[in-house]
Amino acid sequence: MKYFVFAIAAMGVPPLAVLLSLNKRWTKYVVWAIIAALAVYQGTAINFFSNEDYRGSSRGMEVSVVYLFSMAMIMVSVIKMRFPGLCPSIGAKIYLLYFLLCLPSWSSAENTLFCWMETWKMIMLYLVYLAVRAYLNMTDDVKSLMQGLAGFAIWNFLLVVNDHMHGVYQPHGVFPHQNSLAMAMHIFGNLFLACGLVQGWSRSFVATAAFIAAAACVARTYSRGAIAAMPVSFALTFLCVAAKPMKGSFVKLSRRMAPFVALGLIGMAAMLPRIIERFKTAPTASKDTRVELANCAFEMIKDEPWRGVGINNWGIKINPPYEYAERAGRNANRGEDFRDGIVETVYLLVGAECGIPALAAMLLWFFHYLFVCLRLVGKLAGTPYAPIPCGLFGGLAVCYLQSCLEWVLRQQINMILLVIFFAMLDYLSANWRSIKRNALEEEAVKSAK
Repeated sequence: MKYFVFAIAAMGVPPLAVLLSLNKRWTKYVVWAIIAALAVYQGTAINFFSNEDYRGSSRGMEVSVVYLFSMAMIMVSVIKMRFPGLCPSIGAKIYLLYFLLCLPSWSSAENTLFCWMETWKMIMLYLVYLAVRAYLNMTDDVKSLMQGLAGFAIWNFLLVVNDHMHGVYQPHGVFPHQNSLAMAMHIFGNLFLACGLVQGWSRSFVATAAFIAAAACVARTYSRGAIAAMPVSFALTFLCVAAKPMKGSFVKLSRRMAPFVALGLIGMAAMLPRIIERFKTAPTASKDTRVELANCAFEMIKDEPWRGVGINNWGIKINPPYEYAERAGRNANRGEDFRDGIVETVYLLVGAECGIPALAAMLLWFFHYLFVCLRLVGKLAGTPYAPIPCGLFGGLAVCYLQSCLEWVLRQQINMILLVIFFAMLDYLSANWRSIKRNALEEEAVKSAK
């Protein structure tokens, strides 16, 4: 029945695109619909060729309402002749390179259907990127996109509060795991921290609410890596904001930051017993497992440095009859029915499954956007969009750092959010001159009045 419903929904995409092309203001609701569908992602996606017991980064050929709305948005941009192109930026070209370098791993895979599941996911990811980039190209409406993202952060906070009221120790919001929630909300927290610092908290109630919601979500997950990284990411964002957009008004920024530092300290003090318990009672076996699985990944890279053992085939190659686990010294508790987990580092996972060239391309893709953020900090100074590169620099930097401990960036919700941020940065990078010119003209008009 669910496949029939999705087939009907897919047939409705072209008529929806035609309808939206009649009034570009309506496209705002489609962007909000994409983000709203993410907020209920598990209920709006189905898996073809599903294998729910498989311990890999993809368990089926996932089709989501998010992708259907993205297809509609791309069709609208084509009808309006505002489609930005298949590779509208350097970042998009790097992603294409990363995608192509993952394909040779099919030749060493045990199960090519599992390869297709992850490859399909990467294609759909790019579909969302193009949809957001096309929307911004048509409307220049970054504000509505930011409003939708703020709503997403607040919705997750409400879910975390609900879980807390029901005694859930580590809530995960709309995400599959608490670490996924922590990593995503880390980026959101920095983004809306920058908005509040630049615009002023009293002038931006939505940004204030979204920042508090995101920071509270991170703290309440009790994720050790995320909690330890929060001060670092917030400091990076603060320094970016202080460098340019506020024109050196360090005292004003410090005053805007102080209430939330105090609030954060009070909140941390209230949760301190649980946080200390979380650090103290972390089982030694968990640390040992991380090290052992990392060694397994190195063994796979040694065997297949150029093409890997097969994208999304980790869950097969880590178990018998393959001997990577035994070669890495992981021999305990490996009974006949035992199935090992995934290496808890996205970089080693990609290197093991797809080879060193694909890993290098992924790193280039990630860090390219840090460079874009730094570049935009100066170019967008004095414009309404100045907080975006500042906040995303702090958020992305720590997201990449946290990925040394988590494989979260192979989970689809987190990756969809990541490419939405990348699409925003690419739009701002392509249009910073006109944005700067418009900001100067508006300032001149205000001065004349």
